[in-house]
Amino acid sequence: MPIVTVQVTREGTTADRNSITAEEKAAIIKGVSEVLLDVLNKPLESTYVVIEEVDLDNWGWGGLPTAQYRARRAPAAKP
Repeated sequence: MPIVTVQVTREGTTADRNSITAEEKAAIIKGVSEVLLDVLNKPLESTYVVIEEVDLDNWGWGGLPTAQYRARRAPAAKP
């Protein structure tokens, strides 16, 4: 029985939202479950998917909190 944990930042996909929607979560669960079915032949009914939304302040990379990392990268991303 596979158990898959998916972590995403709690910020939403548009500026007016602070989390992903129930529909987006359902799509993640469906997609991850189907990958395990296709790749490992694990039945959908035996696959568990856990989605953890992590506050943006609790997420970082490159030695920086996410907001600072993105701010640093923003000027480099502009043409």
